[in-house]
Amino acid sequence: MTNDARTGPDHVLLRTEGRAAYMTLNRPEALNALSHPMVLRIEEALTTWADDPSVELVVIEGAGERGLCAGGDIRVIHEDARTGGTASADFWRDEYRLNALIARYPKPYVALMDGIVMGGGVGVSAHGSVRIVTERSRVAMPETGIGFVPDVGGTYLLALAPGELGTHLALTGVPAGAADALLSGLADHFVPASALPALARELAVDSVHAVLERHVAEPPAGELPAAREWIDHCYAADTAEEIVARLLASGVPAAQDAADTLLSKSPTAVKVTLAALRRARHLGPLERVLEQEYRVSCVALSSPDLVEGIRAQVIDKDRTPHWSPATLEAVTPAGVDRYFAPLDANELRLVAAASSQEVVW
Repeated sequence: MTNDARTGPDHVLLRTEGRAAYMTLNRPEALNALSHPMVLRIEEALTTWADDPSVELVVIEGAGERGLCAGGDIRVIHEDARTGGTASADFWRDEYRLNALIARYPKPYVALMDGIVMGGGVGVSAHGSVRIVTERSRVAMPETGIGFVPDVGGTYLLALAPGELGTHLALTGVPAGAADALLSGLADHFVPASALPALARELAVDSVHAVLERHVAEPPAGELPAAREWIDHCYAADTAEEIVARLLASGVPAAQDAADTLLSKSPTAVKVTLAALRRARHLGPLERVLEQEYRVSCVALSSPDLVEGIRAQVIDKDRTPHWSPATLEAVTPAGVDRYFAPLDANELRLVAAASSQEVVW
């Protein structure tokens, strides 16, 4: 496999060494943000390696020192949303298919989740079978801050988090460090960042279990364990308005800070995110949740909040978005429900595997 015009200038580097295949997301100047050609390239490589008996496992990592991947290229999404284009819908269709492929990959899929891992970066890592975080990891689904809703299977993962941790992370978009990512089910192992190069090299010659045994350590303490009581109580409320009321009335400074953070996000995105998480708990496999997320994402593409949120956070960087509607109370049930309406001929249809494949380490 060689890079071609579809992938741009080597934005996904591929190599094999010994028993391992390696993918490096190679856009460090853009925090390795995913483009549509990159998604197609990753899918092509994974499909090829799945049938290659010389490849026993796959490793994904990010170029540079800042992180694995900061998500999709939202400048492109902004232009698409602003002009009424449909390229983003095509991108999401292939991206979500890739997320499902990673989740059911028949060989160990080792994700080195060092540094920033957000949005689409979570999609190409947290569905893997071996998810490694470091003391530099910041794992987040910050979509409500740009008028969007957690996707790439994020609502599936966060709906499975213990108690209401996933609701807190989804609505506020706050990043989870290593220990908190482990607690929330977004990662499996902590390895010091300084040990990652050796770990990656050793996977070419030794089993995943053996390599992990040499390098896995205890992470620095996280913030979420001490917050579980107020998180589980406040976010168990039925509505976003009641969640905010409970946070503000808790008397806990961290809870009140969470309320302030939540209230700074797109009210529509907050309410749709809460509904998506609650629905995800009853949808079953990841594929069904990805289908729901595709509906939500396609509707969000025509939402004024997506254009405004990206403008405020990324384009103009004034950090003062003007949401429409401007308050949680002004977002009606009908305004939320429309995000979940069938797309008819444009639906994303993913078929779950008839039986899960055993991953042999």
